[in-house]
Amino acid sequence: MRDPRIQQLAKNLITYSVNLQKGEKVLIENFGLQKELVNALVQEAYAAGGFPFVLLKDHSVMRAQYTQATEEQMEMIAKHEGDLMNQMDAYIGLRSGDNINEMSDVPSEKMALYEKTIFAMHRKIRIKKTKWCVLRYPNASMAQSASMSTEAFEDFYFEVCNLDYGKMDDAMTALKDLMDKTDKVRITGPGTDLSFSIKDIPSIKCSGQNNIPDGEVFTAPVKDSVNGTISYNTPSPYNGFTFENVQLTFENGKIVKATANDSERINKIFDTDEGSRYVGEFAIGVNPFIKHPMKDILFDEKIDGSFHFTPGQAYEEAYNGNESNIHWDMVMIQRPDYGGGEIFFDDVLIRKDGVFVLPELEQLNPENLK
Repeated sequence: MRDPRIQQLAKNLITYSVNLQKGEKVLIENFGLQKELVNALVQEAYAAGGFPFVLLKDHSVMRAQYTQATEEQMEMIAKHEGDLMNQMDAYIGLRSGDNINEMSDVPSEKMALYEKTIFAMHRKIRIKKTKWCVLRYPNASMAQSASMSTEAFEDFYFEVCNLDYGKMDDAMTALKDLMDKTDKVRITGPGTDLSFSIKDIPSIKCSGQNNIPDGEVFTAPVKDSVNGTISYNTPSPYNGFTFENVQLTFENGKIVKATANDSERINKIFDTDEGSRYVGEFAIGVNPFIKHPMKDILFDEKIDGSFHFTPGQAYEEAYNGNESNIHWDMVMIQRPDYGGGEIFFDDVLIRKDGVFVLPELEQLNPENLK
């Protein structure tokens, strides 16, 4: 018998996240062959009057292919998948591989080709033209990354993914309105004193439409306004390698110094293109059930009391002019157990040690979102 939480998640994804309507086509792309949720999504798509299409992939097969793929081949793959994506009204991407580091030894120049071709296709077609949502699925590897038993992680996963995102959406409105009126942002904490402007750049609520789990409000800094230093206090995976102790120094928007547990490697990433040393996103995380990093950005960027500051491509909805083939969400947690910290909007303290202090924002504190 299927776990009823799986069917509930599938229903939420189809009816809330992508809001599939009668006659619409949805592409369900699964990395890792997680058949149970895929089958439930197919059933719920038909129940909504839609037409499901399924694309199954495996990271170990992708690794074997990408290790020796040519640019022409990558472009053909991107065109083939792009032609299919162009016919879709909605997209659900389900990642459920057993090894987060499966692609870690694919040569960096091959991963750069992937970002230039297949990932770029997703940005140009899937993100811009479909109603989309991406998520993970629990397994032993994810439980291990979260330092939890498999059973405990499954319970955590469904608690996080099936929470009342409509309630969260309502609670986010006050923060969105405040961000839309804000010019100067200053962030302080251990090893961090960072300032930038978000003036006239829209803020966007993320409450279960594009990511599951979800829980952030994002915007972008004015491209050349970022100055100061940030010391991230969570592990930050990128292309199969986990960076730690990342510290970035900015001058007039540009990363002028980057250090980490592999400083040479991280600087190669920031040299991908001109935009990779500028920031494309600033977001505040509010998911009440996610407390600690697990080396999975779909979870980590939503951590209660966190924010992320993202080198690379800006989203079209909150566009600051930055273009890049990378978009790297890097997370800092400001709760006391991670060293604390403050966020100021126009010199007014709005959050201290991960807790919103303005009355109109208190509904976003974890006790009010659960």
